[in-house]
Order: sequence, then C-alpha cells, then structure tokens
Amino acid sequence: MTDRLDLNVGFDMVDNKTTDDHYTPPFIFEALGIEFDLDVSAPPGGVSWIPAKRSLTIIDDGLATEWVGRVWCNPPYSKITPWAHKLLEHNNGIALLPVGKSLWFDKLWAECDGILTLPSNLKFIKSDGTVAGIMTSTMLFAFGEANRQALIQSGLGKVR
Repeated sequence: MTDRLDLNVGFDMVDNKTTDDHYTPPFIFEALGIEFDLDVSAPPGGVSWIPAKRSLTIIDDGLATEWVGRVWCNPPYSKITPWAHKLLEHNNGIALLPVGKSLWFDKLWAECDGILTLPSNLKFIKSDGTVAGIMTSTMLFAFGEANRQALIQSGLGKVR
C-alpha cells in the first residue's frame, strides 16, 4: 500500500503514468530556505511548494528556453544528459539528480560547487498525490557559491 501525502499540490492531479512524474518533496525546499528564479522542468501549473518565481513546463520546453537567474532543476530522469549540460552552461542553481554511471554525472561531479547526498529512503511526490521512492540514490548538485551555502546551511547532510 502506498502512502498519500496531503498537500495543496497546485497542479492538476492527473496521473500521467510515466516514471518521470516524481516531484521533489517540500521538506527539501524548506531546508534550503532560498527562492529560485526558475523551475526549469515543472508540470503544467507548476508545483505550489517549489519556491520559484516562474516555472517552465514541457509546453515551454525548458531545454529550448533561456535560463535566467537561480534555477531549480529536477528533470525527467529518463533523459538527463541535455539537462545536465544546460545546467553546467548556466552555472547558477541547484539540481536534484540520481547517481549515474555516465559522462554527465562525471562532469557535474567534477565541476559543481557542492554536492549533498540525500537519504536512500527519500520519497518523491507522484502526480497522483502518492509518495514513492525510486531505485537509485539521489544528490543535490549546487552551482554558484550562494547555492553551495544553501546546501551547507540546509542541515540535509554533509556537503562535499
């Protein structure tokens, strides 16, 4: 039986039945205590608990749209590479990404300003309001000193 999280979700509760529909839990943003200028990979309508001034959806095409300011990036895990490359180029934001045996992971590991490994039992919010874990560990990657400081001050774990 899957738990259901009571949240004012701020987006249409339509279960798209894809493995990419996993939204970052609110406690991450509460711990970070910062506001983002842009959520680059949001569902239509955004997510009410993500502190972003603006959200880009699949309709906006977050990969084709210019990123401005501090970004939040929890992209579709089915195709991370282009998101990782764009984040590296933009160099201002925080991304929640899985541990990966891939070139994008190696590049982010080498070039980011801070990395924080999240607990292995992290639960995400699905589009139908249920909570679920995923089959891999996840990390927060910070780009820019202010974003690194947000990781350090979050109390979510040790920052490398």
